[in-house]
Amino acid sequence: MNNRDRWRVYKRVCAMFLLAVVAVTVVQRSSINMGAPFELERQARMQKPQTNAWATPEEPKFTDNISPGSWDITSSNCSANLNFSSQAWFQGLEENFRQFLLYRHCRFFPMILNHQEKCTGEIYLLMVIKSVATQHDRREVIRKTWGKEQVINGKRIKTLFLLGKPSNEAERANHQKLVEYEDYIYGDILQWDFLDSFFNLTLKETHFLKWFHTYCPRVQYVFKGDDDVFVSVENIFEFLQDSSHDKNLFIGDVIFKAKPIRKKENKYYIPQALYNKTYYPPYAGGGGFLMHGMLARRLHWAAETLELYPIDDVFLGMCLEALQVTPVKHNAFKTFGLVKNKNSKMNREPCFFKNMIVVHKLLPSDLMHMWYLVNSDLNCSKKVELL
Repeated sequence: MNNRDRWRVYKRVCAMFLLAVVAVTVVQRSSINMGAPFELERQARMQKPQTNAWATPEEPKFTDNISPGSWDITSSNCSANLNFSSQAWFQGLEENFRQFLLYRHCRFFPMILNHQEKCTGEIYLLMVIKSVATQHDRREVIRKTWGKEQVINGKRIKTLFLLGKPSNEAERANHQKLVEYEDYIYGDILQWDFLDSFFNLTLKETHFLKWFHTYCPRVQYVFKGDDDVFVSVENIFEFLQDSSHDKNLFIGDVIFKAKPIRKKENKYYIPQALYNKTYYPPYAGGGGFLMHGMLARRLHWAAETLELYPIDDVFLGMCLEALQVTPVKHNAFKTFGLVKNKNSKMNREPCFFKNMIVVHKLLPSDLMHMWYLVNSDLNCSKKVELL
């Protein structure tokens, strides 16, 4: 082989070596770029502290993160968390509590019906009512009475009903069609893709708070209640205008030092394994309460930091505790009726209702009747003091 041939071979070898070096470098960089996010995620999970279902942070910090701008959940695929299913304490629970714990991590679901336009512009008071598909008669009465959308002294009032999916499997499709037709007529129903059940009331709470944070930047106050209550919007306005209220306003029929109920036959029974403290934090009876819009937005972030709890009223009290906000008891909120004796005539006395903000447990016919009495030329001998 002469010198010329040697030189050609040398150049070819150098070129191949250079190409090999470039190829190896590209592959290494690619693998690093692909692997880094997974490694960082793995390390983050390893370093993430374990949460205690009963612990309350001493100095919680909640940042008002930017809202996503739309409902950003499109899938409800969620499998059971079987990590603790073989443990003795779990096996000793009733079936409904086992199901709750297996799917407690399923936090958010897609929307079926949405009306973000309800929060367009300045809204003074947003009336939000928990309901279920079959209680259309209650929603109809509310629309005709205290839930009627209106403008008072230039201040706008809007109304929304919160629903999950119909729980009756056999009639679910028919009930859903009726809900959709009702919403077509009135346009005031928010519905999510989870079953309406007692334990899922907490989901209704978290879903509304997320929805509110997403779509309602200019709502000043929120009233939230059940679909079987009497509400005086006039007295709400009087309360809000007669005194100054900070951004932590939260008032209702607040219960202090309530103990978890351990009797299994009670609707609100909670096993020791699910909550082992002596008392619940202060919380408002879910029949109806009033809060500042700014607090509602902060409650959304607090709710995302806590484990879901089967009783929605208590869960909201836990969120308030995490924010270091104490709810205020107000005597015009009666979430157990005017007096606890259901047979008392005072529970049907319109002059008492005239001075209340919320009275719980009225059937649609009773609510309509009381509404007309209170808003008629009612002649009360003197202003009735709050009970």
